[in-house]
Amino acid sequence: MPDRAGRTPRDRYAAALVRLRWPVVLGWLALAVAGIVWLPPLSGGDSDLEGFASGNPAVAAELRSFEIFGFPLSGRTSIVQRDPDGLSIYAQAEAVLRGVALSQGAYDTPLLGGLPVPNSFGAFPGSAENGTTVVTYLYNDPRTSFSAQRRAAEDFAREQLDDPDDAFVGITGSVPARDAQAQLIGDNLHTLELVTVVAVALIVGITFRSVVAPLITMTVVGVAVAVTLALGGYAGRLLGVAVPADLQPLIVALLLGVVTDYCILFLSGLRHQLGIGLPGRPAARRATSDFAPIVAVAGVTVAAGTAALVIARSALFQGAGPALALTVGIGLVVALTLAPALMAVVGRWALWPAVPARQPLPGTSERASAPSRLTLLVTRRRSAAVTAAVCVALLLVAALPLAGLRLGLGFVQSLPDEEPVARAAVAAQQGFAPGILSPTELLLEAPGVGDQQQALSRLGAALERQPGVAGVLGPGDLGLPRDLDILTTADGAAARYLIVFDSVPLGAQAIEHLRELTGALPSLLDAAGLPRGRIGIAGDTALSAGVVEETTDDLVRISFATLSVNLLLLALFLRALVAPLYLLASSVLALCAALGLTVLVFQGLLGHDGLTFYVPFTAAVLLVSLGSDYNIFAVGHIWHLAERLPLRQALATAIPQSTRAITSAGTALAASFGLLALVPLAPFRELAFAMSVGILLDVFVVRALLVPSLLTLVGRASGWPSSRLKA
Repeated sequence: MPDRAGRTPRDRYAAALVRLRWPVVLGWLALAVAGIVWLPPLSGGDSDLEGFASGNPAVAAELRSFEIFGFPLSGRTSIVQRDPDGLSIYAQAEAVLRGVALSQGAYDTPLLGGLPVPNSFGAFPGSAENGTTVVTYLYNDPRTSFSAQRRAAEDFAREQLDDPDDAFVGITGSVPARDAQAQLIGDNLHTLELVTVVAVALIVGITFRSVVAPLITMTVVGVAVAVTLALGGYAGRLLGVAVPADLQPLIVALLLGVVTDYCILFLSGLRHQLGIGLPGRPAARRATSDFAPIVAVAGVTVAAGTAALVIARSALFQGAGPALALTVGIGLVVALTLAPALMAVVGRWALWPAVPARQPLPGTSERASAPSRLTLLVTRRRSAAVTAAVCVALLLVAALPLAGLRLGLGFVQSLPDEEPVARAAVAAQQGFAPGILSPTELLLEAPGVGDQQQALSRLGAALERQPGVAGVLGPGDLGLPRDLDILTTADGAAARYLIVFDSVPLGAQAIEHLRELTGALPSLLDAAGLPRGRIGIAGDTALSAGVVEETTDDLVRISFATLSVNLLLLALFLRALVAPLYLLASSVLALCAALGLTVLVFQGLLGHDGLTFYVPFTAAVLLVSLGSDYNIFAVGHIWHLAERLPLRQALATAIPQSTRAITSAGTALAASFGLLALVPLAPFRELAFAMSVGILLDVFVVRALLVPSLLTLVGRASGWPSSRLKA
């Protein structure tokens, strides 16, 4: 069959890549090496309080407390001393004196103060034990980085608690936990990359029964990763920003997954062209001409869908949107150029040692093999109706647990049990209550409020009676010298309380209890005889409540933007309105099913207090965008054939060709995201489960069964208002 190139833009593009194959390959390899050698690597940003949740009222309250008292009362970093058999009276007394001296500036340390809380002497009535534990809250300038705060605490503990009788367990709290998370991510990132590359190579090798096809794919993936990480590092250095550590494994998984998908599509096209008898370079040119537009539109769809995160108010999502979009964009450019060039260089050896099965030539009378049972199932109207109904019913049932979704942050609880910060947290919770790690600070400002000791005591007692409150420390509770100005100011203009909840402080339950307490505060102040004045609530629970509320508010905004972008691109690509509507609805249904199963497993079976706040929304944006990606892969081929063949015949021809490629691509993508579970942190395991299950549902249920069934049932009307589809 003659192979004439240059008749259309796609043909001219393919011909140019084949002609310039060596400059393209060598140019990309040189750019990757240059990026690794000369450009700074992508590095995680050093987190701080304001950067984590700027604009949150809890941040403003904490900074106000810092302004008034010289340090905030919210205990995000703590020293834990515990002896289950009883902590010596001398160790407890020394801990109290050490905290007083620290608050008086007696030590050469960046720490601003300390508040020792023993679970004895009635200092904390809600404690689970008595005389076993002392938790000393350490106070830092809240503008200091998390890693610097952790180092200051560890240095202080190492210098001051060197006696075995001190029963020092460790440093804990949300700040050390956040820093430990960043370290764990960094320590596991290269392992994640290596294992994912090996897994993807195996999937590609098995798909094509080839040892060369995985090498081509891994070359493209390697160049894409090197260029993306180098350009990301350069952009961060240029703009003075860094990609948050939380995003780096996600960037790696997304990049490896989508680039592998695009390579599989190109290689599938090459296999088909070789099967109809074309030589190596002409086959590579024809495969590039056929699949480059589909890959380009699919990549733009994913990039645009993830970029929609930029409209969120949450600082985390605002940063994630451009980073993920840039990742997909660079991967797309590399895949669109390097993969075809490598196929042209290698030619028919790209699939060695496999020999492509012979395919019937288009336009000949040679008959293809008999349709599979799957093809018959989704192309006959009666069985298609049953198949569509069963698929929808199963996905709806799987989505039901989503109604019970709860959101939280849980920095300490996300750490592995053997992590020192987690071990110290467990010891503190055993001696007191779960909320001891990050108590909530209540700040009251009004003229003379700090001098009304009886009224302040009444308020403290009322706070202890609120639902979910395990204990309260207020003015006069600790018996510390008044001139320390820890809980009241010298002029009496401000007072503050430390409120400990009986649940994990960054979890969904504590957030709900804080909301109830906040609503009751005005009446509690009135009953205690205190002026309402200015009220501030700080601490991790308040911060988490604000983050969750902001994230929930972003849901409508992000959902509308993501769905609109994907619907628009599908409509433009297919030049239709009806099909994009039910294609996108199918992707959303698969997403809800994946999130429902995630809630069932993690909140139900594993007993988590809630999912990490950003997991459902990140998964939602990615799964909807990747679902549109597969819509373009599958339906684009059907649409192309249906312009010259009846729709049912187009379905029967396209389904066997596209199903194998999409199954392989989806399996590789699911493996790429599923291996995020190698990072030993709860958020990554939640996201790994949601993404891998969502992709597998999309590939094996939506794309293989539901969408072809709907195309059969809706028929030519799928292409409305255009008349592209043949009857």
